[in-house]
Amino acid sequence: MSKFRYIAVNLCRFVLSLTLIFSGYVKAIDPLGTQYKIQDYAQVLGIGSLLPDWSTLTASVLLSATEFCLGIFLLFAIHRRVVSRLCVVLMVVMTLISIWLWLFDPVSDCGCFGDALVLTNGQTLLKNVVLLCAAIVVCRWPLVMVRFISRSNQWIVVNYTLLFTLLSSVYCLYDLPLIDFRPYHTGADIREGMTIPEGAPQPEFDTTFIMEKDGERREFTLADYPDSTWTFIDSKTVMTKKGYVPPIHDFSITRQSDGEDITDSLLASKDYTFLLISPSLEHASDSDFGEIDQIYEYCTDHGYGFYGLTASGEKGIERWRELTGAEYPFCQADGTTLKTIIRSNPGLLLLHDGKVVRKWSHNFLPRLTELSGRLEELPIGQIAQDHLARKIAIILMWFVLPLTVLTVADRLWAWTRWLRRRKSRKQSPKRQDNPTTNKH
Repeated sequence: MSKFRYIAVNLCRFVLSLTLIFSGYVKAIDPLGTQYKIQDYAQVLGIGSLLPDWSTLTASVLLSATEFCLGIFLLFAIHRRVVSRLCVVLMVVMTLISIWLWLFDPVSDCGCFGDALVLTNGQTLLKNVVLLCAAIVVCRWPLVMVRFISRSNQWIVVNYTLLFTLLSSVYCLYDLPLIDFRPYHTGADIREGMTIPEGAPQPEFDTTFIMEKDGERREFTLADYPDSTWTFIDSKTVMTKKGYVPPIHDFSITRQSDGEDITDSLLASKDYTFLLISPSLEHASDSDFGEIDQIYEYCTDHGYGFYGLTASGEKGIERWRELTGAEYPFCQADGTTLKTIIRSNPGLLLLHDGKVVRKWSHNFLPRLTELSGRLEELPIGQIAQDHLARKIAIILMWFVLPLTVLTVADRLWAWTRWLRRRKSRKQSPKRQDNPTTNKH
């Protein structure tokens, strides 16, 4: 075995495995976000109405688990032949999808890394081609990959990895994503996110004029615009270069009762405002309406704002009011924006001076014991410290540390067993040479 082949195979193995681990895990901790992206693809293909929500959510969890598990198995060189072949199949499918995206641009963001890392369709194609080449190299010489753990203990890694990724998705589905990569994360200033900085690139457009003269129609640009003997028929304007797009560019709130836009006044308010967010009230969970009503009463007693934000129409709002007895006012907002703001239906958001103070899933709404006074004086009214390092430490403690301990223990056991065998081989010739061993 050449040294070059050894280095190439293991380098490709690490690049591919680490990419799959990262891609799979950021999907696993945001299963709803991955589900929304799958639904976008389904809509483009014209089968969105045929797929129930449970099927796209199941596909979301299975996709993230597949990528994460293949990445871990490849990293540990578990079932090397089978795993390397599955990686090639996965990358062939992903590459074909990225070619389609690059050629026709049906979806602007492939969603391969969730909201953690957004790539253009061209960047996605380049990334998948590189990973496909790496997968082919690994599949060609799978046995060159160095094992990190003995075959007798591989089942522990397999089962623990599968259990970990599935439980991560279930937990983040019940609560909120463990790490929030979106522009509406806790502590974010929405007004700042909507601002276009000075000197930012501006969009460029190309306008074509359709003119007619003596029955002949021709197209002209501004550079060769004809004289007045030509009659204007029509014009076409095409964007040739995209300008800077702020992280938050579609946040708009319209009061349902009178259609008034209250976005600016809401973000400029120095008071606290609770927003009950539901992209679709028809599919929202109504099991916690009692706690929601209590929070609304608390806001009424203390002079805080409380609005329901939804993309549902009047019928959906009236149906929600009949089911829950809701008395709070509703506002309209874009459904995609509401799905981006919070991964819960419904979810609760606390705003203060245009900043996101806290976010809650409907399964973990604040209790009345936490609302025992004015928000200005309570911990719940202060911006939650979203410690990324702490969350990464939790992930390391629950997954990386156990596998590291297992790997070290496994390697130590293999090393001591090798030493015993070596010692036994050295002693065997001495026993055979001893004449007393042949006497009865």
